[in-house]
Amino acid sequence: MMKLATYAALVGSAAAFAPAQTGRTVTSVSETKADLEALAAKANPVVKFFDPLNLAEASFWGTSNEATIGFLRESEVKHGRVAMFAFVGYIVHANGITWPWPMTLSGEPFPQVSNAPEAWDAIPEAAKWQIMLFVGFLEAWRESRSGTHYMKGGKIGYFPPFDAKYIPGGALNLYNPFPRKDIAVMTDEQKEKRLVAEINNGRLAMLGIFGFISEGAAEGSVPALKGVISHYDGDVMAPFANSIFPALPGLN
Repeated sequence: MMKLATYAALVGSAAAFAPAQTGRTVTSVSETKADLEALAAKANPVVKFFDPLNLAEASFWGTSNEATIGFLRESEVKHGRVAMFAFVGYIVHANGITWPWPMTLSGEPFPQVSNAPEAWDAIPEAAKWQIMLFVGFLEAWRESRSGTHYMKGGKIGYFPPFDAKYIPGGALNLYNPFPRKDIAVMTDEQKEKRLVAEINNGRLAMLGIFGFISEGAAEGSVPALKGVISHYDGDVMAPFANSIFPALPGLN
């Protein structure tokens, strides 16, 4: 996941929501480099379009350039959302904030730690698998219940609501969970503005969470955070105590 987030950060300006085009609504899908250039000016009028790896002209896995752009844009939005959760979560754990009830059925309390990686290390392996499987379920739900796929012209960043037909009793709509009428009646212009804001917030969060992790792993690597982020002795690239992959001959 860390490697994917780094990858998404690199392609940030090449993967984003699109402004309106002739014959399309303002929330329609960007399919060309020109679409991305137009959006980049909206997202960051100073930097504008920035694609040093030339990914906006790539064609991954034998697909079209349009499909590749769809994949990159979806990746950025998804990793931006994860980074926003991670950024807030890191601050919560660093300040010792936990739920008031026990963490496990046996009564074990939530760990009191100084940073988020320590909290992850302290929870049982079974809890880690529960989290991973839940994330996998969300990924499968998005891929299978969103109608037209984002690599085939579908809506970027869309997460389908949970249907009572498949989820017993139904569940909250992740975009508008409670639901608010002002969100339900937003104009296309308002939706476009919010989508651009989400991209910018996600990009900033990706930089922010990596700043926290970098400073924790190598003190002084982020001067602005020196003395703010406590040191982490573990390995942020090893989420499980025991690797789920078999050992390779000749490697420790």
